[in-house]
Amino acid sequence: MTSYASDPAWADIEPLPQDDGGPHPLAAIAYKDEYSEAMSYLRAVMAKNEMSERVLGLTERIIGMNPAHYTVWLYRSRVLAALSYDLRTELAWLNPTALKHLKNYQIWHHRQTIVDALDSADGEQAFIAGMMEQDAKNYHVWSYRQWLVKRFALWDAGELEIVEAMLQHDVRNNSAWNHRYFLVFGRDDGVVVEQKTIDREIEYAKETIRKAPQNQAPWNYVRGVLRYAKLSPASLKEFAAGFAPVERPEDIKSSHALDLLAEIYAQEQGKSEEAVRVLDLLAEKYDPIRANYWNFRKSQLGSASAAA
Repeated sequence: MTSYASDPAWADIEPLPQDDGGPHPLAAIAYKDEYSEAMSYLRAVMAKNEMSERVLGLTERIIGMNPAHYTVWLYRSRVLAALSYDLRTELAWLNPTALKHLKNYQIWHHRQTIVDALDSADGEQAFIAGMMEQDAKNYHVWSYRQWLVKRFALWDAGELEIVEAMLQHDVRNNSAWNHRYFLVFGRDDGVVVEQKTIDREIEYAKETIRKAPQNQAPWNYVRGVLRYAKLSPASLKEFAAGFAPVERPEDIKSSHALDLLAEIYAQEQGKSEEAVRVLDLLAEKYDPIRANYWNFRKSQLGSASAAA
């Protein structure tokens, strides 16, 4: 593309160059000439508060060079609204841009703005599925997904089945576990989670733990379910002991089971010695990198018993 300076369509605009602090700035950023020129024209049209098709083209070009420039995205949103622009067309442009820049936060904020204005989630779940094929643990995509579910009440729109499929593929996908908890327990519409659902989630976590006992995610998940249901961790004592037979240290398969047992013993009357033994196993053999933490937990046993 020729420069804006030689384009008759931009002849009425006097570009505003970036002010880096005088003719000899201390630490001027070495922008490419193409980018510096485009930004100088954007400053000029922003100063005039111009809302036009040519400004959309200008922002598109700048985003292509620097997709993380949030000011450009925000101004583009304003122009779209002022022009009553076809937002489906905007999404069609945005899709390949998002696929090209997977870790860009600004793209997802812009998408949220557009989809919210459209007041429709049509096609969004399919698009997210394509994004997840590229990166199943992309924080920005998962955050957008949760917003989408909440904004359009997609709690029962196949999301749980999608998460289950993802966890079958990768049981260590912490983001998928987080989304599952959000779907089951994260509603704020007054829906009470039934006991059968709580039992189902506990059993689901157990089944997953059996496949990979040292995977922390389902242990954290089942703790969260117990906390939500106001159930004691002691209800998992026998289950945890199956992966951490303290009397046979050589057969221990999960440090996370030990962690849970330490918590259970600490809460039980007269079980402080068992708690100490478990915490020593964690500090000395199964998680020595966090020995200071386990020793701190051990130092709290006396105060916990006194409080009880």
